[in-house]
Amino acid sequence: MARVVVLGAGISGHTAAAFLRKKLSKKHEVVVISPSAYYEWIPSNIWVGVGRMKQKQVRFKLDKVYKRWKIQFHQAKAISIHPEGNAEHKKAFVKSVYSTGDQQGQEFVVEYDYLINATGPKLNFEATEGLGPGKNSHSVCSSSHAVESWNALKQIFEAAERGEHKKILVGTGHGSATCQGAAFEYTLNIAAEAKRRKILDKLDITWITNEYELGDFGMGGAYIKQNGYVVPTKVFTESILAEFGIKWIKRAGVYKLEPGVAHFELLDGTKDSIEFDFSMLIPAFAGSGITAFGKDDEDITAKLFMSNGFMKVDADYTPKEFEEYSVEDWPETYQSPEYENIFAIGIAFAPPHPISKPMKSVNGTPISPAPPRTGMPSGVTGKTTALNIAAKIEYNRSEIAHKASMGRMGAACIVSAGYGLFNGMAATMTVNPIVPDWENYPKYGRKINYTVGEMGLAGHWMKLSLHYMFLHKAKGYPFWWLIPE
Repeated sequence: MARVVVLGAGISGHTAAAFLRKKLSKKHEVVVISPSAYYEWIPSNIWVGVGRMKQKQVRFKLDKVYKRWKIQFHQAKAISIHPEGNAEHKKAFVKSVYSTGDQQGQEFVVEYDYLINATGPKLNFEATEGLGPGKNSHSVCSSSHAVESWNALKQIFEAAERGEHKKILVGTGHGSATCQGAAFEYTLNIAAEAKRRKILDKLDITWITNEYELGDFGMGGAYIKQNGYVVPTKVFTESILAEFGIKWIKRAGVYKLEPGVAHFELLDGTKDSIEFDFSMLIPAFAGSGITAFGKDDEDITAKLFMSNGFMKVDADYTPKEFEEYSVEDWPETYQSPEYENIFAIGIAFAPPHPISKPMKSVNGTPISPAPPRTGMPSGVTGKTTALNIAAKIEYNRSEIAHKASMGRMGAACIVSAGYGLFNGMAATMTVNPIVPDWENYPKYGRKINYTVGEMGLAGHWMKLSLHYMFLHKAKGYPFWWLIPE
């Protein structure tokens, strides 16, 4: 009998657990350890944040699904990994602490044969003074945060309906933040909802971003095919913002928030501030903070993790100049180079380098996006890793057959710009590969026929359909495995 432990139950961890349980015979155990009682379909938090969906529409309880799947579930937070065991445990194990119920605060140990780190990010609000819920800005990084955002935004809308002028600021809340796409989508949905309520003229909406050019999205931007023409995502993005009358500030690293004021630094070293009545700013991400210990309980955290808390995998982490970066640097198997039975997927793995060109202000402040690993890459890496582990356990295969490099993987992104069966809109964009491959595609960095962008109602229908399809998949309803990542 083998036991596979999955840390985290987000898109990547939940996908991995589902495919492990499907592929492994019943004699083998699958254990999930996650601090939250819920699975959340994060992409739809945008609609929760503008009042178009309820929280219950984007999440469900994990325990019932895992009970049906015969997966052991512990609502707990993993705190340390012991890949060599110790004096008390001959096998490798994970130490966790329960986060709910009568056992809350109690530590426990689960031994493993294989371990998947799918903990996702720590939302590092602390990296920016005054940032985050309960302080001076809002978030849509969780459904609870999105509910709070809507409650605050609703007051702004009501004031605008009374004829008051209000200022809204949305974007990245740190010079190294990622997930520009989520913030961008939220900006468009705020504008679309305001337009539907006929109060857009009462709102001064500003998009603030650490991107060098709009449409970078942490992947160095892209050239896309649109209506028979090849255009940079800069033009695509600016035209959408302009259509809603949204202003923008780019090349900006927000470093401090006070009530109603955001302070930021530009790449040229200029420091400025902007006032707001409502703000939603994405924080920087960091690893979840798990530590690691060797057989004699010596600290080996640096052996498994980078300094930012993300786990090292089969990537080339050799420091290089930006021009020397290659798609070959990116991981394919997500296996730890130190322990072959440990894997890290989704946001939990450490990328080898930025995709966007690293930038620093004249003051030395880093102001450029970190590489994204959310959405499709999270699901694909989760499934790929599960299939590889299942093959090792069931067929004793030493080689890893399934690979999923972001330098060869394509991805689709649908950015909604309003909600409604007949008046919703969305920008649909595909890129292939995610990480530009300038060696094989010297002109555009990607396969231009598979890198496209379109705007319209059909994209909204697609995004709404995907919402229900992916929740169907996540709940393990009939033929869930046929729905692609």
